[in-house]
Amino acid sequence: MRYAAFLRGINLGGRRVTGAQLCEPLEDLGLRQVSSFLASGNVAFDTDDAHDLVARIEAALESALGYPVETFVRDAAEVAEILAHQPFPAGALKGSTGKPQVTFLRHPPAATDIEAAMAHATDQDRLAVIGSEWYWLPSRGISRSTLDLLAVERALGRGTTRTHNTVARLHARYLGGGRG
Repeated sequence: MRYAAFLRGINLGGRRVTGAQLCEPLEDLGLRQVSSFLASGNVAFDTDDAHDLVARIEAALESALGYPVETFVRDAAEVAEILAHQPFPAGALKGSTGKPQVTFLRHPPAATDIEAAMAHATDQDRLAVIGSEWYWLPSRGISRSTLDLLAVERALGRGTTRTHNTVARLHARYLGGGRG
């Protein structure tokens, strides 16, 4: 089965990691057809053994890199489902200069946690939570947003964020689309 691992904190804060440095520890785990995508910590791979996959990847990366790397894994079908969600009205997308964001979480948050996070949503910073992901549409871009990201993270849990476009490109290149 084909998977994607979304790694938190790669190539941020002075820690520079190459694609090869991400792929080698996963190949050593026996994962196949391992490929990195962009410099933000996205790795696609095949495996028939999903048992403790996140824990195995995190241990391998920490051993190789010397620091913990939070890992969020989705299979190809889950990534396709994430891309199929349209959590924001079309009008909001057309009126926005910001890029839609997807944050991958470990587990689906509880209803009370979703309610706490949604209290921070505005017309300028739209939020939606579906399954183990939360979606954000910053109408004027991330750098101009006033969304309290720490409060949303406290409510929903730590995750790692990618633009919708990055997830779509990763899916098309490594998980679906023209991949045979």
